[in-house]
Amino acid sequence: MRLAELSARSGVSTATIKYYLREGLLHPGRRITATQAEYDEEHLRRLRLVRALIQVGRIPVNSAREVLAALQDEGLSRNRRLGTAVWALPHGPAPDDSDPATATARRTADELLERLGWCPGGTAAGAPAAPAYEMLVTAITALARLGYPCAVADLEPYARVMEQAAVDDLDMVERYAPEDHVEAAVALTVLYEPVLLGLRRLAQAEESRRRFEEE
Repeated sequence: MRLAELSARSGVSTATIKYYLREGLLHPGRRITATQAEYDEEHLRRLRLVRALIQVGRIPVNSAREVLAALQDEGLSRNRRLGTAVWALPHGPAPDDSDPATATARRTADELLERLGWCPGGTAAGAPAAPAYEMLVTAITALARLGYPCAVADLEPYARVMEQAAVDDLDMVERYAPEDHVEAAVALTVLYEPVLLGLRRLAQAEESRRRFEEE
């Protein structure tokens, strides 16, 4: 297909596609003349992923490039490729290690992961802490500073819910062909997080109605 058809089928403007090509987010098409190239279904699929990462996930171009590089690195195991790709996604501010409350938050996070039987720091021993772990520490620090519940006993029920969510996530990923697992995991992580947030808020509204509507 030509560039105009790729644009029409993907919903991405030709100018944006050209930008993605210049930035290396989309591999070049097959050159058919000095000024024209032809694109295929692989371009369309990759373009939809790039759009999901940048437009839906609000991921910076440089981070999107890291994600796509991880997807293409066949020298890594599927688990490592998935981890590398997910690490590149936005995770919020890092903990402020100059704040004494951060050390306390880290102890809480570590105790929680130990109770759950999860890897310390969210990754293999000796490796840098996972960005999601650092995000958890930042959140616990903020909760503690404002006086809201954030002990291990408060956090564990949420973690148990997330364990089941992770099972559901990977079950969904495995609906795809093995060579598409990492790409699907990244896309679904980006696209399903707003779904999870929306469902949580709707569930809160429903529970509030059940408890307090008669007051």
